[in-house]
Order: sequence, then structure tokens, then C-alpha cells
Amino acid sequence: MLLAEDQSHGGSGMFEHEGQSIADSIPIHPMGIKPLGNQYFAQGPNARQYTGAFGQLPDEMILNLLEYFDAVSLRKLACTCRFLYAFGQLDDLWKTFFLESQHQKGGPVWKGTWKATYLKLPTEAQSKVDCSTIFSDVLHRPFACSHIALGKYASTIPAPNRITRLANLTYDEFSRNWSDTPFVLTDCIRAWPVCREWSIQKLLHQFSNVNFRAEAVDWPFSTYYEYMLKNDDESPLYLFDRWFAEKMDIDTGSEESSFYWPPTCFGTDLFQVLATERPAHRWLIVGPARSGSTFHKDPNATSAWNAVVQGSKYWIMFPPSSQVPGVYVSDDSSEVTSPLSIAEWLLEFHEEARKLPNCVEGVCKAGEILHVPSGWWHLVVNIEAGIALTQNFVPNSHLTDVLSFLKNKPDQVTGFKKTIESPFELFMQRLEKKYPELLSQALDELDRRSWGKKKKWEEAVGTKNEDANGASGFSFGFAEDDEYEVP
Repeated sequence: MLLAEDQSHGGSGMFEHEGQSIADSIPIHPMGIKPLGNQYFAQGPNARQYTGAFGQLPDEMILNLLEYFDAVSLRKLACTCRFLYAFGQLDDLWKTFFLESQHQKGGPVWKGTWKATYLKLPTEAQSKVDCSTIFSDVLHRPFACSHIALGKYASTIPAPNRITRLANLTYDEFSRNWSDTPFVLTDCIRAWPVCREWSIQKLLHQFSNVNFRAEAVDWPFSTYYEYMLKNDDESPLYLFDRWFAEKMDIDTGSEESSFYWPPTCFGTDLFQVLATERPAHRWLIVGPARSGSTFHKDPNATSAWNAVVQGSKYWIMFPPSSQVPGVYVSDDSSEVTSPLSIAEWLLEFHEEARKLPNCVEGVCKAGEILHVPSGWWHLVVNIEAGIALTQNFVPNSHLTDVLSFLKNKPDQVTGFKKTIESPFELFMQRLEKKYPELLSQALDELDRRSWGKKKKWEEAVGTKNEDANGASGFSFGFAEDDEYEVP
């Protein structure tokens, strides 16, 4: 529960509730908007009473309706009354207008909000209307979510959930004991030049005019930097660029000449046999506090590492077969829906989720690297502004998982060039040339998994005839979960 300050009743409006501290409360909305529940303690008018026909609609429906408006119509509607004025300021609506226009090459001049940026409004031209008589969760919640205290999630991790932290690992240790487990290595990347030479300020100085991909926009780093400094987005844009090495003209190969290199403890990345035909696998990540990724699994059943160069990140992770609260997966796993921002998920589901068995949580700090095993669900959020590098890879221990994914879920395979008709066949051919014995072992394991699943299915649907007391019948049941987890 978030508590909004309300100075109209005296005092700060902050109190203790169910073990929450004063730090859990949020500041006053800049327009004075309050959560819906505050109307029961308020005295005086309620702006909703003066909305005409719109007053018959719930707030959620009003917002859905406004999503069909164009910018001109939205501005006109916002002039009709105080309540609809507040809806007209919702920045997510203006973000959509901006992204649909994308008319400015080289990036816009960021003016602090999507509305001001889209309309090119100088500060003095931006309207300010008192909305302190408006009580609406729909209008207040985006502001509340953009001001949650992220630190409390990282500082209250239960002991059983804490991610294992190790100084370093050898490849043998990783392959024997750790390839299926999340962990943080504290000393592994200290020698990387990027850990000494990169910071957000230095990237701004060196690559100010270089365009980087930040979700739906390609902006010069200077524009993205201004956005980082001043935005109240519930889910801030996350710079996530796969072509960064080429854009920045940096080497990521051997230790002698590279800005960074894959840690040796993870062993050979088997996707390297694909050379230039391998799928997208490495990214530069930059973002402000609150930016991050909602729950997902890494593509093509790959494993991953995520190295923090500056800042710190909070992670919460679950094994492949887990049913994560607030995350909905289609029957064939082709669609994953999490209809919540990171902040909303933390507010609504975090407490429940961390009580699940095998939940893993932790903070990866600057100079540390975190391992994400194949198939694991994970959410990550920046506790503070920072830089990270991440790479997907195929270790020997998960080759069967990747082959199974490429073979059995071709419609879910991502990152390959469109000219490659069968990533599975291509990968098989390359492995046959370079690692034939390893491929043979992986295919044998794949056959065993397929046979095990087929046998369990036959048992589940009752393919064996039952003839008891001269009668037979069809029965349908469910077998226990497979011992193998195929992403």
C-alpha cells in the first residue's frame, strides 16, 4: 500500500501502516491529484462532478477512450474541465503521439515530458492547473509508480532467497556445479578496461552524437542523457543496443586488445560456430533508476551473463517451471504477458512472489557479473543510473536445451537473419564439423527426453486397455511433471 501525502488535513499525511515505514509514502503529486480513497476523508468539491457525460464512465474507460483521440482532439478536450484536463496531461498518451510521429531526425530536444517534447513547448508555456479536487487511482498511480522506493526491495531480501556471491569460478567448477544456478562473481571482471574507463559522463563526452537504440527510439546519446536526467516515466526508456561495438569502434575479442571479454569460467560459447550467422547475442545497456526489464526468459534457451560497469541492479529470478505471480504464459509458451510495469509488479506481486520456493534475489553492483541460467525467469531493475554489458551464450551443459528449442519451437526462435530458413539445421551442421562428439551426446539426450515425454503422455491418456470385470473404458488424467524441463 502506498500512502499519499495530503497536507490539507494538517501534518505531513504520512503514517505507519502494517509495518511500512515513512519512507514508503510518496510525495505530493505535482498537480495535486490524490488516490481515489482519499475522497472519503476530503471536504469540499470533487472535480469529477463537473465532467458532464464523461462522468458516467469509470476512469479506466475514459482512459481507454482517450487512446483513440489524436493530439488536437485531446488538447481541446482537456480545456473543457479540470478533471479531463488532468487526463490530458497523462504523459503515456503523449509518448504514443511522439513515437507514432518520429518526425525528428537526430533526436528531439528533450523538454522533461513527452507532451512538452512532442509539442515543443518551452517551460513558460506549459500550463499549470490546480487539480487538488481530483481523486483517481488511474491518474495518480503512474506518478506513484515512478516514485516508489526501490531500495527497500534490495535491502530486505530474506536469507534463503539471497543469490550466491563468489569471488570467481573455474570452468570445471561452473560446468560441474553452477551452470543451472544463478550467482554473482565479485572479482571476475575487475580487469576489464571498461570498468576503469567507462562512466555515463565519459560516454556522453565520447559518443554524444552517436545514435543508440532505446526501445522504440534511436537517439543520440546526448538526447538520451537529457532524458535520463529528467523524466517521470513509470517505465523509463532503456537503452539496449546490439550494435554498440560497431558504433563505438571497440574490440570485444581477446584480452590483449579488448575493452572487455567473455569470462573464461563459462567456457566455449557453442553459438560461435555460427560465426556471422549467429543470432543477436550482445548488448550495451544504459538506463536511469527504475529502468529495466520485466519478467522474461532469454531467447532460444540460451544462458546469459550481465556485467555491471556502473550503478547497481536488483534481480529477482525463478526456475524455468515456476508460475511467477502476475506473469501469464500461453499454453505453448509463445506468448508471455505481464500487464504491469516493473513498479506495479513490485507493488502488487513482489511480496507474494518472494515466498515461492526457489526464488532467488540479489543485487549486482559495479564491477560484478551475474549468471542467468538457461530458461530462468528474471526481472531486473536499475536501483540507480548505470551501465551494463550483457551477452547470451550456449554452454556445453545446455546444448541439449538449445537444440530442443530450435527444433521444437521454430516459431519462437529469434535473432537469426531472415535468410536462414532453419536455424536448427544450420547449428547442427556447424556442430557436426567442429564438435561432432558433443553433438552426438546432445542428440542422444534429446532422444531420451522425447521418449520420456512420449511415454508419460501415453500413461496420461491411458493408451493401454483396461479390462476389469469384463468392462473397459476410457480415462483421461495427468501424469506428474516431467523430470526434464524443456524451454
